[in-house]
Amino acid sequence: MQIIISPARKMRVDTDSLPYRTLPQFIDQAAVILDYLKARSPAELHELWECSERLVMANYHRIHQVNLHHNLTPALLAFVGLQYQAMGADVFSDAEWEYVHRHLRILSGFYGILRPGDGIVPYRLGMNEPAQVAGTANLYHYWGDRLAQTLFAEDNLILNLASKEYAQAIIPYLTPTQQFVTCIFGELHNGKVKQKATRAKQARGNMVAYLAAHNIDDLAGVKRFNINYHYDSKRSTPQQLVFLANENNH
Repeated sequence: MQIIISPARKMRVDTDSLPYRTLPQFIDQAAVILDYLKARSPAELHELWECSERLVMANYHRIHQVNLHHNLTPALLAFVGLQYQAMGADVFSDAEWEYVHRHLRILSGFYGILRPGDGIVPYRLGMNEPAQVAGTANLYHYWGDRLAQTLFAEDNLILNLASKEYAQAIIPYLTPTQQFVTCIFGELHNGKVKQKATRAKQARGNMVAYLAAHNIDDLAGVKRFNINYHYDSKRSTPQQLVFLANENNH
């Protein structure tokens, strides 16, 4: 079982806590994207990123100074956000680190796909931002089927804990023999399951931590997840596992 998650917008540099294990599999493709970003003016980057002028200039200077081979942070420690805070990778045991190295993959607009121990630098580039790299229409076209092929070369079962923005880099390339199972973390409103983004991010992080702590590699184990949520078999399908918030978590 391979588990996919989204990156976070906010990132940090931490070269002390844990050494990185490997370089990203698609570092050469990331270098092409970096060259594309370096060729953009601050005004063009503002249009691409849709953020404040202060952030544009900070990231503009960063992309002109960064080296993809120096001052690297393990990917799982590089992202800062609700999902990663809930996951708590900074207090993982050795066994839990080994689990995520085998089973967890982070999808990325800049790096394509990341293993937890891949050494990376901070970047700003969402998968759905309109970057036309190397003559492609967008980043989904730039990455093409490479990410799906990489995932399914390792396992025929993908547990999708990623947002729609990132899952869409995989879904178009699924074949009938491949299992792609999405987890929904929701609440019941008028009989319908509603998923709230903030709580879903926290639940996804908790799910990864739970799977790592219990060394789970099948869907039966996934369904036993019980941190603030419980599995609802009636509302689930083979392609979608529904977890409902416990009463005290509403």
